[in-house]
Amino acid sequence: MSILLKNADVYLENEIIQNGYVLTADGKITEVGPLDQLDEHKLQDVEVIELEAGTKIVPGFVDVHIHGAGGADTMDGTPEALQTMAHYLPKEGTTSFLATTMTQEKGNIVQALRNAAAYQEKDNGRAEAQVIGVHLEGPFINPSKKGAQPEEHILEPSIEVFKEWQKEAGNSIKLVTVAPEMPNGMEFVKYLAENNVTASIGHTSANYEQVKEAVEAGATQVTHLFNGMQGMHHREPGTAGAALLFDELKVELISDGIHVRPEMIDLAVRLKGTDGALLITDSMRAKCLKNGNYELGGQPVIVEDGKATLHDGTLAGSILKMIDSVKNMLKFTSLDLQEVIKLASVNPAKQIRMFDSKGSIASGKDADLVVLDKENDIDMTICRGRIAYKKGE
Repeated sequence: MSILLKNADVYLENEIIQNGYVLTADGKITEVGPLDQLDEHKLQDVEVIELEAGTKIVPGFVDVHIHGAGGADTMDGTPEALQTMAHYLPKEGTTSFLATTMTQEKGNIVQALRNAAAYQEKDNGRAEAQVIGVHLEGPFINPSKKGAQPEEHILEPSIEVFKEWQKEAGNSIKLVTVAPEMPNGMEFVKYLAENNVTASIGHTSANYEQVKEAVEAGATQVTHLFNGMQGMHHREPGTAGAALLFDELKVELISDGIHVRPEMIDLAVRLKGTDGALLITDSMRAKCLKNGNYELGGQPVIVEDGKATLHDGTLAGSILKMIDSVKNMLKFTSLDLQEVIKLASVNPAKQIRMFDSKGSIASGKDADLVVLDKENDIDMTICRGRIAYKKGE
């Protein structure tokens, strides 16, 4: 199946093609260029989609930190749960994601990992968002910064346990959140780095020196910057200050205006630049659903007016959609759309070593595309060459 998208501005990694086209075939991007260079003779058996003036084609968003959506959660441990997430996410422009676990009883984590491995092998449908791996968020965290993670299941970082879990996951764990200051933490970070798994510092009380040591051990990311970590102080930069200062660390941002004040999002982007940050949703199962009572890791969660909390008021993930995160960044910062796309698509794909196939519009890459209208609302989402969402249908 081939699709031609034409008459739109095409957002490449380092340039914007005005009035351009994108041609796909067999799930891949085959050609990109200005419309006046399109060879019309090549268009046999191609579905031609004429877009309105002012429309933009951007790369599909890559969410490396998402627990759930549409009533489903990675920790449900069923193929139906992942399929529900995969079905919902193209509506917000997400075309690929890391199924994100959380701190739970070991058996529940193993079930979620086995399920993710089986789903990636058998069930990843082309006309929906693709599960491209697992983000293990917990249980190797600091109880003092647990947030909404259940304390009774927190474990000290363990290379042996991780090896066992990576085997259960079919080698698909691509990202691990870890508190490096915990016993064995630095050795654990070093092991992850040596085995091409991104080590992300999070749910941590690490001070500046401990973050520095973790960076030297191979840590390259920080989980939801400012949330679940030691904040900045003028005599101790803390985890947050160190995250902003070390160029080696890319920071996750939950840009909903609830987890982090817009001004602090702006500060982070000014200091980290467009190469140093990535957008995540950290969303839970209530995303796309109404206000009400839900569950996260076996704990009751109340969702009200865009905010998800435990009964004691602790933030419990988000119900943020990726397209809203993109729009919020345009409001909260001075970044333009091309720069924000870098945070939503390019940087996450690079962080999990999948930029050869995801994260930007280029020949040979997966045909993961989002069509935005003049207001930056989603008009259409294409996942690996198939239309997964069309506004109004």
